[in-house]
Amino acid sequence: MSTVAAISTPNAPGGIAVIRISGEDAIAVAEKIFASYGNKKVSEMQGYTCAYGYAHDEGQRLDDCILTVFRAPHSYTGEDTAEISCHGGLYVTRRILRCILKNGAENAQAGEFTKRAFLNGRLDLTQAEAVMDVISARGERELKMAENLRSGAAFKKVRSCSDKLLKILGDLAAWADYPEDDIPEVEPEYLRESLVSVREDLSTLVKNYDSGRIIREGIRTVIVGRPNVGKSTLFNCLSGFERSIVTDIAGTTRDVVEETVRLGDVTLRLADTAGIHETDDIIEGIGIGIAEQMIDSAELVLAVFDGGSPLSNDDVDLINKINNNFIAIINKSDLEQKLDLSVIREKTENIVFISAKDSDGISDLQQIIETLFELNEESFSSVTAANERQKKCVDSAILCIDEAIAALDNGELLDAVNVLVDEAEQHLLSLTGEKITDAVVDEVFSRFCVGK
Repeated sequence: MSTVAAISTPNAPGGIAVIRISGEDAIAVAEKIFASYGNKKVSEMQGYTCAYGYAHDEGQRLDDCILTVFRAPHSYTGEDTAEISCHGGLYVTRRILRCILKNGAENAQAGEFTKRAFLNGRLDLTQAEAVMDVISARGERELKMAENLRSGAAFKKVRSCSDKLLKILGDLAAWADYPEDDIPEVEPEYLRESLVSVREDLSTLVKNYDSGRIIREGIRTVIVGRPNVGKSTLFNCLSGFERSIVTDIAGTTRDVVEETVRLGDVTLRLADTAGIHETDDIIEGIGIGIAEQMIDSAELVLAVFDGGSPLSNDDVDLINKINNNFIAIINKSDLEQKLDLSVIREKTENIVFISAKDSDGISDLQQIIETLFELNEESFSSVTAANERQKKCVDSAILCIDEAIAALDNGELLDAVNVLVDEAEQHLLSLTGEKITDAVVDEVFSRFCVGK
């Protein structure tokens, strides 16, 4: 593979920037643009050692920096690697990168360093995908889950299932290929028990998938209610700043305002919508139509009601429109309560009393959300499929195993069972990357940032 280089730190000014060079000519390229103050050649440096010096372009000094050398195969990519740590100014960092490219390296593509780590056997595909989860983690629990996957927990689980399937395939092949030898026929009951055991193990990988996805991506959440019940005030309270305009004039919010917010360890992909009520205003009506559509597509609906006013017809109509996860938020708890909760309780027991303007009751809301989506400590530490690609592989393997079990129960030939078990095995090998197409590999790493 060619020698590639990229800036591995964010594209913003900072104290230090890191430029990574990887490939068979990485050391030679680094030697052309780096001079150590101790006059030590880069080619003479051992792995895991550093040198203080300066980067230069044909003798023109660019910046003081530190060069770190990693020798193959003991590097992140498994190749010879050199990393230059320089001052974090945007211009000087790019200037050094241009010099590196001029001296024989090529621009690294998105995720290319991690892709090389995978191709060189330093990471399996599940660990490689977990790298981006580590980078994008926004809280302690997200990081814990990502680190669990990056440590190889998912690979070990899948590998165990794969080994069991390989044993089954081996038993079937031995019995079929050597009929003259004294090899006992594989008993259907033994096969069935083995396949059921593998299926149960694989099911644990998708059991907590939705919880894991919610931890990583956040909950699609919409705030709805009739005008002037405090939707925008709640939105601003959860966002931590004045994101939505708040006035006493009904219909102030006409479009959807969106923000990603943290509520404890939970991420909400939050949307504030127009107040839902009967109106002759065409523009306001469009906003209300969008709000009603978002109710159907959201994973969580926060329906806000004014605790200081009786339940209105618009409130009742809204309650009847909600058919998914629903938390009733009774706002203005600081006022005398006039709201009859009986109609709301017929729809949900998830009721929270808050004062959005004072942020009272927000911790109760957090607790209900965590309970509603089963976001407990087990869901954060469990081994689970990390993304849709992995889940699809597991689902496909389970489907093949189910068909193999059905074939056994229907008394079909063991050859048919063998084909289905082999297909399940191929899906697991695709999950770990042991058998996968170049197109899938390219698609996986295209989601990475350049420099990682």
